[in-house]
Amino acid sequence: MVKLPDFVELKEVGPRDGLQNEQKWLPTEDKVEWINMLSDSGLGEIEYSSFVNPKWIPALSDARAVGKQLKRNPNVRYSALVPNMKGLEFALEAGIDGASVFMSASETHNLNNINKSIQNTYPVLKSVIEEAKRAGKKVTGYVSTVFDCPYEGKIAPNKVLSVCEKLLEFGVDDLSLGDTIGSAVPSQVEKLLDELLTRYPREKIILHFHDTRGMAIANIMTSMQYGINRFDSSIGGLGGCPYAPGAAGNVATNDILYLLHGLGIKTGINDKKIQEASLFIQNKLGKVLPSRSLLASGQ
Repeated sequence: MVKLPDFVELKEVGPRDGLQNEQKWLPTEDKVEWINMLSDSGLGEIEYSSFVNPKWIPALSDARAVGKQLKRNPNVRYSALVPNMKGLEFALEAGIDGASVFMSASETHNLNNINKSIQNTYPVLKSVIEEAKRAGKKVTGYVSTVFDCPYEGKIAPNKVLSVCEKLLEFGVDDLSLGDTIGSAVPSQVEKLLDELLTRYPREKIILHFHDTRGMAIANIMTSMQYGINRFDSSIGGLGGCPYAPGAAGNVATNDILYLLHGLGIKTGINDKKIQEASLFIQNKLGKVLPSRSLLASGQ
């Protein structure tokens, strides 16, 4: 038997990765109330918004207002996605604790998502990372499409490693590796981690699984067998990717907690408070969220 981690850290990305794909506008005051609920649940980090141009993600156009109105819990790190120097300026003004930069391992997805080639993305992110570090902020580098791309199909691990190498060279503290379209299976996770962990310490690796084909929990179990103990999750399974058609939301926070707590793995997160926050956002959006644990609760 492989020894699983004693403790797993979850970063809640629902307010960013979850809401970015929603067509229904959630008022700023509701976002703030919801994030405040999440802040009291025991989560260590909440990615609360994205400072991209509002015309690209209208659902998050109030990122600055949300950041300024949050009731800050000193035990929570509040981070946000920042695409460029202008986004970082606004994010710092709104009071972020951490900045997340993003790009893809797939050239075509990067062009569709960022409107730049991979090579032309590097200088932009280098400036953002260096400036964020100067401001004393922790920086996470998101790498999308690390297993499969909706345009190019399978992505070779060496392409992922090449992007990771650059981001670490620029100074990111962590790498969050994304199964953007939710197509990976455990053998792909094993193949990537076999390559990755020979180069980088597992402490720097976060995994970000979408649950399009119901494989996220299986992939998380596989990752934990490699000693990975940090994952992104989205409350209720809310979300999707605007540039990955058909992709479902990130693995539901509720479902991964059911797994972890059932295995006796500590998270510091209160299941009841996560349930309350799930029902709150489900009611505000007027839609049934796909979390299996939430559905099984009958609420």
